[in-house]
Amino acid sequence: MRADRVFAYGVTAGLIGDRILGDPRRGHPVAAFGRAAAAVERALWRDDRARGALHTLLCAGGAAAVGALGARAVRSRPAAARIALTAAATWAVVGGTSLGREARAIGGALAAGDAEVARERLPHLCGRDPQALDEQQMARAVVESVAENTSDAVVGALVWGAVAGVPGLLAFRAVNTLDAMVGHKSPRHLRYGWASARLDDVAGWPGARLTALAAVLAGPDRRGAVRAWRADAAKHPSPNAGPVESSFAGALGVRLGGTLAYAGRVEHRAVLNGAAGRPVEVADIERAVRLSRRVTWVALGACVAARTLVSRALVARTTEKGRRA
Repeated sequence: MRADRVFAYGVTAGLIGDRILGDPRRGHPVAAFGRAAAAVERALWRDDRARGALHTLLCAGGAAAVGALGARAVRSRPAAARIALTAAATWAVVGGTSLGREARAIGGALAAGDAEVARERLPHLCGRDPQALDEQQMARAVVESVAENTSDAVVGALVWGAVAGVPGLLAFRAVNTLDAMVGHKSPRHLRYGWASARLDDVAGWPGARLTALAAVLAGPDRRGAVRAWRADAAKHPSPNAGPVESSFAGALGVRLGGTLAYAGRVEHRAVLNGAAGRPVEVADIERAVRLSRRVTWVALGACVAARTLVSRALVARTTEKGRRA
């Protein structure tokens, strides 16, 4: 069976597995990677960019190497084994179902008027300071996190899986996890996490644009999504969160961005879709989760189609060379 078909069947099965099973409560492969990366940090840490770059190389490179070894082990096996490996890797690295569950849990608490429960659950979804947020601000934070994590936890992995197979799937999630662990601008990680943050920006670039495009195609307001993306994406401090959050804001007809609080640190960001959007409501959390799911399937179709076209082009080129020889 051709590699493009193995990829198509494998990632589809992996996404269905995530949809049915979600993330395990214990023993998640990403959590195991996080513990290993933390151990590497304890051994290497210095307030130095070079040490941080070595940390990134060891951890992300190690994840890619594990994927390459796995792919090599099943290379000569029946197609079912290769599909199963791709499916398992996809299930391990995507987190769309858990993302939706956490968002809905917070939305349910807010809808029931239980702001304290919502504040307790918010750190499971994002790094905002829940004590500094009122109900409307928490709803906005959830919608923004759903948008950004659709790219980080799902679409970006699919893109790199299409590019590099199982090693690409594992390496992307490793890079994204490292950014969450050391890529933030805390005093300890300002230098040490520089390489992880920059690599995450590079690795996340194609997935973020595909996520934004899929939000345009799958959203309820296509024109609004395009307008907000074009007008406001560059205003966001993140080169990848900007297109994603602005396109989601336009598609849903809401305003995102503004003042944010992170563990006592306050940021004043530009408002996305400010001219045409309305304030986020609790009901918009469910709308954002549904849009995230539609975006996932649109992105899957795009990645499978791209991989198939490239594979066919390579086969045709090889055949043509054989004829000429």
